[in-house]
Amino acid sequence: MAGLAFTLAACASPSVPTPEPEAQPPVAGPGPGPEESYEILTEPLQQFEEPLTGLQPMKVGLLLPLSGPRADVGQALLNAAQLALFDLGGERFTLVIRDTQGTPDGAAAAAEAVLAENAALILGPLFATSAEAVKPIVDAAEVPMITFSNNTAIAGPLTFVMGVTPRTQVDRVVDYAVLQGLRRFAVLAPENAYGNVMVQSLQEAVFRNGVELSRVVFYDPQSTDVSAEVQVLADFNNRRSAADLQRQDLRGRSDEAAQRALLRLQGVETLGDLPFDSILLPASGQQLLSVAPLLAYYDVDPSEVRFLGTSLWEDPQLLKEPTLEGGWFPAPPPGLWKSFQDRYEESFGGKPPRVASLGYDAVALAAVLAQRGAASGSFLPYTQEAIAQPLGFAGIDGIFRFLPDGNVQRGLAVLEIQRAGFVERDPAPGSFPRGIN
Repeated sequence: MAGLAFTLAACASPSVPTPEPEAQPPVAGPGPGPEESYEILTEPLQQFEEPLTGLQPMKVGLLLPLSGPRADVGQALLNAAQLALFDLGGERFTLVIRDTQGTPDGAAAAAEAVLAENAALILGPLFATSAEAVKPIVDAAEVPMITFSNNTAIAGPLTFVMGVTPRTQVDRVVDYAVLQGLRRFAVLAPENAYGNVMVQSLQEAVFRNGVELSRVVFYDPQSTDVSAEVQVLADFNNRRSAADLQRQDLRGRSDEAAQRALLRLQGVETLGDLPFDSILLPASGQQLLSVAPLLAYYDVDPSEVRFLGTSLWEDPQLLKEPTLEGGWFPAPPPGLWKSFQDRYEESFGGKPPRVASLGYDAVALAAVLAQRGAASGSFLPYTQEAIAQPLGFAGIDGIFRFLPDGNVQRGLAVLEIQRAGFVERDPAPGSFPRGIN
């Protein structure tokens, strides 16, 4: 595969016009559907045969944390942006890149800087607090922003949230679980803003599906021992008492049936059914690896209770935890991500973080809308109507569409954790239903 034809430099050359593009294979293989919009991010557009006159290069601001604690993520998003530019950027598309320093103040200054260079659209910033700082600035300038955050609280007519939102994730995995016959849900969530949002999303999904939310337990995410909370969730003390009482009763009987029943209770610590057949665990990394084994220890048997997660479960280290085997979680379709990951590694020599795909899809969307605007002679390609078109777009992370209120809808797959890797249990949809939901 051909290497990148250019390098972006946030400091040395903050305004980066794209070079003459070479013919490139699409990052996401062509899969045109009945609606034209689904093609626009899956294959490079044909170049115009005749140059259009009277149109200036369209400037798009890209705000990333290129310094500070998460500079590695910012650099990965920038790398992904380079790939999108190489695939889809035209001569009338220019990225204006600024470092947010990973802070709200830095993001606000970066936004002011790109607007001073007449940016018609802002991509980023990454963090919700930074996006909150930028929102009044873009609102005052009447310039739309597509942020990489998944915090729906900041969404608005000019602020589009691109990250995979908690509600989207919970809706997808709960809908699938209900189709598989699960009816009674529980949740063990961190007691913080993220946990609260996940619990609220679960409550809404359960109500919409007409099933039951039987147990909600929060734990301190800073605690090193959540045994007490897991015991409450598992009704462990009552179930253990039931087993002890049963054994005591059987020991007082001398008949053969009682003795056989007593033998069956050897090694059994609890008796009684749990009030749920599935449990949502909105955690990741080491926190999840600490919580999941405790559930099995306190007799929440993963062979009888389905463990459900979020897109954060798409983490190879979780494959090592036996308790999580068979767990379901929502995620963007894995095939296109794998193609992007291979290309990224070949170009930049390392594995991209999962969020890097947002950088590609956002820049690709902006580049395509700019080309469409140029083709139609429009000086305003980034209207709310263009960004929030009902048919949506198709990118590395599958189909997505923005709503007029700034929220995003995504077509996610459902994956299952197996020892050998992540297995696709239910594929992502290929199109959205007509109309805005």
